[in-house]
Amino acid sequence: MNISIIGTGYVGLVTGACFAELGNNIICADNDSKKITGLKKGVLPLYEPGLEELVITNIRKTRLKFTTSIKEAVKGSEIIFIAVGTPSLDNGEADLTGVESVARNIALNLTGYRLIVEKSTVPVETGIWVKHTISTYIKHNIKFDIASNPEFLREGQAINDFMHPDRIVIGVESKRARDILVNLYKPLNAPLVITDIKSAELIKHASNSYLATKISFINAISRICEKVGADVVEVAQGMGLDKRIGSSFLNAGIGYGGSCFPKDVDAFINITEKLGCNFDLLKVAKAINQQQKIFFLNKIKELLWIIKDKTIGILGLSFKPNTDDIRNAPSIDIIRALQSEGAKIKVYDPCAMEKAGELLGKVKFCKDPYEVCRGSDCLLVITEWDEFKELDFPKIKKLLKRPFIIDGRNIYEPEKMKKLGFTYAGIGRGSVLKR
Repeated sequence: MNISIIGTGYVGLVTGACFAELGNNIICADNDSKKITGLKKGVLPLYEPGLEELVITNIRKTRLKFTTSIKEAVKGSEIIFIAVGTPSLDNGEADLTGVESVARNIALNLTGYRLIVEKSTVPVETGIWVKHTISTYIKHNIKFDIASNPEFLREGQAINDFMHPDRIVIGVESKRARDILVNLYKPLNAPLVITDIKSAELIKHASNSYLATKISFINAISRICEKVGADVVEVAQGMGLDKRIGSSFLNAGIGYGGSCFPKDVDAFINITEKLGCNFDLLKVAKAINQQQKIFFLNKIKELLWIIKDKTIGILGLSFKPNTDDIRNAPSIDIIRALQSEGAKIKVYDPCAMEKAGELLGKVKFCKDPYEVCRGSDCLLVITEWDEFKELDFPKIKKLLKRPFIIDGRNIYEPEKMKKLGFTYAGIGRGSVLKR
């Protein structure tokens, strides 16, 4: 099929590359000329495992092209996916300026039937406005359809999630739109959920909000575990074996971050308030997530007492492993809080240091975890990159001023670390640190 993707962020670029890999002809459009120039040369603006190879391969096969012209994208496609950003406004509402602008430009350039598909995460009833906008600006009596096809791509695993999805959600209002999208996704042989547009839009926000709530729930349990001397890892295991609950998203830590969960929870809270259906459960989940960073910072103070002039080593900056995304990453808030109390910060992350450098002030970026440890008063684990699980701990113990480790992702076993001579604290793994 001939497909255009408007927007080349995480969602748009992965979607375009994967559709091209399935044999479709793809035009990816973006108004960022610098980004498009780089993409034409195979230079990606983001890190996602396997994506660079996929993009370069399909450029060479001429199945994947890039442009700054929406006109070119609309003209050369039957299906148009809108995958532009929908960032949060100050009140938590999703900013749909980009979606409205793209819809207007699509309308001005339509020359024949097109299926326009919402791929961006948008509030319920956005489809109505996209349809209204196109109907308002369209020049001729040209037929078109609107559909919703929310994405469920996890950063760090996005290609696998696209190629092997749990389900594909399609919201349509005509048989023609349904048939086109069913045919498009047929090669993936995945379960299809075919519904109306509003239900499809709600499925996305409901899914992400539920997962965020599940994370906040286990983080709240971790605090109880510390009060009574229980181990949240064992509690989570016992819960997760119940098929009604499942083990996913039951890993206690310093809270969720990234571009999806914080934004989508805020947007869903805003949506429900406008509808007069206050979703207090989500407000509590959001509050717990914010408190978890304070909970972690208090562990550091409990261990070091005075933060000022202490050198604190940090492993991990990205909000999760296998990505360079630092949007709403807990690491940023934690580092800034420590800096405000006079701490000196040393950090290492396999992929995210360049992007973090644009946000953080006086931070020493290190070449590896061992440079982070050298001369530091304690070591914090913020992101659970695999390479942090296989470190030379006797070497780390010698490099640290004091053998203090606070593990914000519970990637180490407390007893093992203590046998190695470390003063170790995880999240919800036994009693609180004693000075």
